[in-house]
Formats: sequence, C-alpha cells, structure tokens
Amino acid sequence: MSAVAASAAVLDHPLRDDVDNSVDGARLPGQRTALRSVPASGKPGENGLEDPLRLGRRMRLRLLAAIQALLSDPSIVGLKDAPRLAAVVLYAKSRAPKGEKNDNQTSIWGAELGRWLGMKESTVHHKVLPVLRGSDVLHTQVVTDAKGHPTGLDCLVMPLWNARKSGGAGHPLALTKAELATLLHLLEALFGHGWTPENKEPTPPGLLAGRRGKGAATDRLALLLMVLNTRASGWLQLCGGSVRVKEGRGAATLARLLGCSPSGARKVLARLTEAGVVARQRKATSTRMNGRARVMLLPVARAYGRSPASVEAVESAGLGFSVRPDGACGDHAPAGTAGALGTSGIGGAESAGDAADQERPDGAALHADHASVVTPVVPQQLDCGFSGEGRGAEGRRPERVCAGEDRAVDGEGTAAASTSPVAGVGPLRGEKPKESAVDELGGQRAAGAGARRRLKAVGGGKAQQQRRVALPADLGLRVALGPVAWLWGRLSGWQQDRVEEVAKASLAQVVGLGVASEGAPRLLADRLADRLEQTGGEALVTDPFGWLLGRGLPQRPACSHRKCDDGIRLDTGEDCENCGNVLHLRRARRARIGADIDREFPGLGDDERRRVLEGRLREQAALEAEDFVWRREQAAAEQARREAARAADQERVEREAAAAAAADAVRQALACEDCGQERAAGLCEACGYRRRTEALIVEAGMVAATWSADLTDLGHVAATVADVRVSLERQIAAVRADYVRAMDPADQDGDPAGTASVLAFGALHTAEQALAEYRRNALAMLGQSEEAETEAKRAYKTEQGRRWFQHNPHGADAVAAATKAADTARERAVEYLMATRLEQLRAQAAARTETAVPAPWTDRLPELATRRLDGDTAVIA
Repeated sequence: MSAVAASAAVLDHPLRDDVDNSVDGARLPGQRTALRSVPASGKPGENGLEDPLRLGRRMRLRLLAAIQALLSDPSIVGLKDAPRLAAVVLYAKSRAPKGEKNDNQTSIWGAELGRWLGMKESTVHHKVLPVLRGSDVLHTQVVTDAKGHPTGLDCLVMPLWNARKSGGAGHPLALTKAELATLLHLLEALFGHGWTPENKEPTPPGLLAGRRGKGAATDRLALLLMVLNTRASGWLQLCGGSVRVKEGRGAATLARLLGCSPSGARKVLARLTEAGVVARQRKATSTRMNGRARVMLLPVARAYGRSPASVEAVESAGLGFSVRPDGACGDHAPAGTAGALGTSGIGGAESAGDAADQERPDGAALHADHASVVTPVVPQQLDCGFSGEGRGAEGRRPERVCAGEDRAVDGEGTAAASTSPVAGVGPLRGEKPKESAVDELGGQRAAGAGARRRLKAVGGGKAQQQRRVALPADLGLRVALGPVAWLWGRLSGWQQDRVEEVAKASLAQVVGLGVASEGAPRLLADRLADRLEQTGGEALVTDPFGWLLGRGLPQRPACSHRKCDDGIRLDTGEDCENCGNVLHLRRARRARIGADIDREFPGLGDDERRRVLEGRLREQAALEAEDFVWRREQAAAEQARREAARAADQERVEREAAAAAAADAVRQALACEDCGQERAAGLCEACGYRRRTEALIVEAGMVAATWSADLTDLGHVAATVADVRVSLERQIAAVRADYVRAMDPADQDGDPAGTASVLAFGALHTAEQALAEYRRNALAMLGQSEEAETEAKRAYKTEQGRRWFQHNPHGADAVAAATKAADTARERAVEYLMATRLEQLRAQAAARTETAVPAPWTDRLPELATRRLDGDTAVIA
C-alpha cells in the first residue's frame, strides 16, 4: 500500500478499532504487532465493516462495561429479565448530552417497547413500567398533543442520569453519541422488530424478532450478553472453575451473565440453539471421548467474515468438533491469525486469534514454526488443526514427500484433489504395497473426529455421504440407539439417515401413546435390547439395515391394545393385561374343546386326541378369522356410509350457504321502500328508525288508552291516541332541535344520510323512554281499578283465613302474609288487565285498517312527487 492510500484509509475511518491506521506498514503506538490482510467480505452490507455485529475490540469492551454497569445498578439488581431488558433498550435509545446540558431522555410508547421485549403492550403497562418506576430506575412523563390525547412517553433512565451527574464522561454508563448509536444498531440486529419508514431503507427484523411470549425477554437479554462476551472467533468466552456436568460450562457461563441458576441458563441456551443463533460443540480428543464443551455465536462468526462452509460445518457438526490448538504456529496458527477462517480483520480489529487464549486443549504441544508467507494449497477449514488437515483431517502421512508441494493453485479441482481422504496412488516409502490397518478402519469411521457428515468423491463423479461411527448428536436418539451402536457403525450414510428418521418416528409414536417424552428413548432402547436378545446378539444380524427397520424398531403388539409391545405396556412397563385376557380366553377355549372331545370319544388315544383337538382348534380359528373379516367389512361399510353422509351434509350446508349469500346479495341491492335510497337492503337505516318510532308512538297511545279511555267508545280512544302522538311529536321535535344545534353544519351538508340517521335515532330513543313512562303510569292507574282492588281483597282474605292463621288472623305474621299475597294478586290482575285491553285495542286498530278506503290519487300524488327516484327510474326518466 502506498503512503497516499494508507492516509486515505486513515481519514475514512479515524475512529474505528478494526482499521489499520498505519502508513507503509509502520505500527503506530498502542497498535497490534501483527498486520493482517483485508478480507474479501469486508464490503459494507456484506458482513463487512458496516455489520452491527462486527464490533471492534475496544467498542465491544466499552459496550460490555456499560451494560454490566447498568445491570449492576442497585435499583436494577433483583428485577426480572423483562424490566432489565427494558432498561437496556431505553438506555440505548437515550440521547447523548449536548454541551453542558444533561439531556438523557428518550421517547417511546408502550406498544413499541413491547415489540422490543417480545411481549404484549398490556404486559408492558402492568409488569414492566410499574416495576421500573417503583424501583426508581425510570422516570416517565406522558406526552400529549394539542387535544390532550397521549402520543408517547418521555423516559429518563435514572442510572444514566446519576452517572452523568456524578461521574461525568469517565463513568462506564456515559457513552458518547456514536457509542449509543452502535449499541442501538446492535440491539436492532439482535432482536429489533424491523421498520419500514417512508422514503428510507427498511430495517430488517433482528435474529430473535420472531421469539415472543414467555421467556422472550430472557432469551434476548442472554443473546446480547453473550454477543458482548464473544470475540471475533465466534466462540463465547467460558468461565473457569468447576461446574456441574449436567448443566455444562456453557450454561454455567450464561448463568453468571444472567444472574440465574445453571439449570435455567441451560434451558435458555437450548432455546437459543433451537433458534439457530448458538451452536454447542465439544473438542475432539485422541481417545474420541467428549472433550471440553464450547459455545459458538454463529451470527458473530458470520459477521467477521468466516467462510460459509466453516459456519455450516459448525451448525451441522456432531460432538467431535475440534479447533487448532493455540500453540500451533505458522500455517497451523489459531483461526484468524492468517486468514484460516476466511478473514482476520485489520490491525486493531478483533480477530479469531484473540479469542483462542482460553480454548487451547490442556497439554497441547507447540508446533514448529513454518514459513507464514507460503500460499496455502487448500482453503483451511475448522477441523483438527494439525498437519494432516489438508489430507482430509484423518491424520495419515502423505503419500510421498513432494506430494502437492510443486503444484499451483489453479482452481477447485486442484484443491479438491489435495483434500481427498482416500489413500494415494502408491504406497508410502518403506511400506509394503498393501492396505494398512488404519486405512481398513477408515472405511468404518467418520472423515473427521466427530459425527459430521462430509461428501467424498467416488467413481462415476457422484457424491456419497460417508458413514458415521458415532451415534446422532441428538441426546434422545443416542440413548435410544445405544444398544445397537455396533450395527449403526456398519450402516452406510444413507442407511444411517433412514434409520435416524425411523427412530424419530418411533419416539414420536411412543410419546403419542401417553409416554413422557423423557422416558421414550429409554423404552425404545429396551425394545432394541430385547429384540437383540431374541435374535442372539449383534453378531447374528447379517443385514443391520433390514433388521433395524423390519424387526428392531417397529412396535409389535401381541393383542389388540394399541399400547402393547411384545406383551409389555409401553405406558407402564408392566405386563399387558389385555394379552393376559387373550391368553386366558384361548386356554379356556382349548380346555372346553378338549372336554367335548373326551365326552364324545371316551378312551381315545393321546396321539389321536391331539390330532382331533388341533383340527377343531383350526376350525375355530378359521371361524374367528371369517368373523373378523366380516366385522372389518361391516366397519368399512359403516365408515363409508358415515363419510358419504358427512359429505352430503357438507354439500347441503355449502349449497344452503351459497343460496343464502345469493339471497342476501339480492336483498342488499334493493332500494329503500320509503325514501328510495339505493342499495339499502329494502330499508335504509333512517327509515328503519322512523318505522320503529312510529310503532312506539302508536303503542304509547294504546297504553295510555288502557286506563284513560272508554274502550267501547272508538272516538274517545282515537282522541287519547292523538293526544299522546302530539305530545311525543313535540318532545321529538325538541330533541331533534338539540341534536341539530350540537352538530357541525359542515357535517350536516357533507353527510346528509348520516345526519338523517342520527336524527331518526334520537327520535327513536325519545319514543322508547316515553313508552316506558306511559307503561309505568298505566300500571299504577290500573292498580287502583275496581277489578284489581277486588282481586287484592280476595287474596288478602284467603291468606288470612289459612289454617295456621285461624287462631290469630289479625296478628303481625298473618297481616304481613296477607298483605304480600294481596300485592302479588294486584300485580297479576294489573298485568292481565293491561294485556287484555291492549289486545282489544290492537284488534280494533286492525279492523279499522282492513276497512279503510285507499286515499284518492289527488291526495297521494303530492306525496309521491316528493320521493327521490331510484337509479333505474332516473335512467328511464
């Protein structure tokens, strides 16, 4: 690089920790000694320098110190994960101070904060904000608009306020504007819910944006803390000391970060692994036993430009994953020091080698230095890390000294040829031309140290999955297939995949039968062990694939019970009672048939008796089989009949629904009968209110006439009804005037149909209230009528004359009971009088309607002329 280009690079990124701020390779004070090449993926937007997850070492430690200081504040310690995560989000969204003004507020609303936390808005208002306010973590103020409607919430994070007030810029919480923006971008990349602003580029959702509900806040906070504690290699810095084997070191590390128990952290780690952001692996050992567990943050590894192949290898690897030891130098240096993972950062950037200090296996020997300027023959992958890596990671010796060293890297073909795990063309020097024991064993083990699947080249140019010696990485499958581990090693890669699918299906079937998911693998392992014992051991199994699919894994019920497996109940593990019943019935049938034979053929010899008995048992079995076939045919016919009936009912329902929808569509297209409004379903809203109001006015007049008019005098009744109508119309006119005064004239002119509906509804409401008042008055007046008084007196005397009141008919108890009976009788009499008189009035009104003479056309034409025409009539006109 020239001096001018180097200076331009410095000016473009003056504050970045991951830029080489040097000129002509000269190291600046405080800069790292190793200079590394720029990765090919270092372009903005391609997991390069602009990736929010690609933090420089300085920035990562700065943000980590700020988050730790915030979560360790006395007002936040002891809170649940949701309030803690809310404090982190509000802290990241806070504004940096300008000059001497300590303005750290931020604006947000409950729904947005809920999307950040992965919970509902109601949960935020009930379980998050009150907790933060109560512990003096947060001070809030509701923001309203000009009309007083709430539009947001101004929040002040008190730990940040106190830090800037007391410690100034030197406090860990006192981040600058750029640092706060970096933290906010990191949160958006991890669990932001995504935005699509107008005239701006959309912000995609974060990695855990879809994780919502119970435990979502815990998972998001855990991912943030793990990312800030992960170096450029992608491996999480694990804690030291002794940990429980059940939880593991990864769960213990996460428990210390979250401040929870290791068992809870193990569940969080499992959820993050299922979400695809975390991969848990174990280092390989020479004895192929489980090594030290490790946790990789896959998004961080991708952000630092690790090759897609290496990251996919970590995602799909088994328990035997390994890395180069830190002691290796030169072309065997830890990943990241020479671009082994596809990138390494520049100068001050944090690289994979920085995170490997605590990941070197105990006692790993240091390798001799090799020339670091030699171009690697093949792309280096994350495997065992020793000299045999370029030869398929099997640790074998090269076929000859100069093999591959005099070739040039001319493409993928050369690289693929140099990485073939198959033995070379000729024998090694000093060896006999025969296959070694290691090569013979190589056909039965995996290509790497773990259970990873890798494609190898075979004849014909096709690709074939290499077999795996180790059982699947899933713990349930490892337990279930444990008794047949030796048979598993004899299967090909495709057969292992097929057996794994069948085993998963068998586990799901056992769980579906009511067995706990934790005990299903043990039951399947017991089944395989029993089947092997019945066969005589693994050595007698000539076809492992066929035996596993046809005999070992399938359930074999010995009776009709669906939970029976070889006479054992899967849910209880005890002998199947139904099998015992079947056995008892068969023995009883055999004894009965034997008794019949002894009675029919006395003195029959043993051989002849056995022959006759077997013949009759076969006949009985044939009859039962015929009966079973008949019952099965009957059941199939009944099932077909039910399905046909169900289909016919479904078709009828659909046909009726279609007819109803068509009729409703036709009805909706009708114009209003009263005002002619188009598409009003025959009656618009305002006219419907008017019809109901008119019916209520007529009903109120009849109710008033029940007590105030002579029902035999039709003129008196008509006058009473007319008086009630005049009174109600006066009240309706007053209410309508109040409505009109309260309405905006612009609304009246802009929506005349809506205005008419409002006025009609006001009239209806007034009529309903008036009708209730007329009914109460009528009941009160009818209660004073002669008929009601007579009925009340009769009930009073009847109750007073009962036999238990005969000795003291005027006592307090007798008078109270008689009064209650009289009131009840009066109410019944009043209701009866009201119902009968209303029925009489309705009959009179109906008779008048039938005998009414239609009005002449001279009276009807003015009314028809004022009606608005519908669409069809208007077109004809």
